[in-house]
Amino acid sequence: MAGEMQVKNSMALEFLSLPENVGLARVAVATFAAQVDMTLNELEEIKVAVSEAVSNAIIHGYRGEPSGIVRVAAERTTTGLVIIVEDKGCGIPDIALAMQPAYSSDPERMGLGFSFMQSFMDELEVTSEVNRGTRVRMFKAFKGEAGK
Repeated sequence: MAGEMQVKNSMALEFLSLPENVGLARVAVATFAAQVDMTLNELEEIKVAVSEAVSNAIIHGYRGEPSGIVRVAAERTTTGLVIIVEDKGCGIPDIALAMQPAYSSDPERMGLGFSFMQSFMDELEVTSEVNRGTRVRMFKAFKGEAGK
């Protein structure tokens, strides 16, 4: 993961696993990220990655049950933005398989969520335990003067 980082600011948000809360998480993290000089393209990439991670927690982690809790945390460090999306849902039995493009445990889904996260963020780390939940850690490096 990214080298030594000093935390400059942080935020955390918890909400029920309701589909309408995907937009809440997306806007909250984008607003937080916009506190530094990021391009509109970088902000869009962050919003897509957050949307995908939160959607995965709701759709797959809690299987659409609205009573689960999704936690989104973000830290602005000297080198970039760290975003963590966590759930206490069913977990992912095979992370490597789940991260394959076009794979989905739900045949109605395209299975591109992790692909989007990987392509739009500089780092992606997924940890999961069956029946205990999943943690997605994403990192977006600051270009130029943004982190200073």
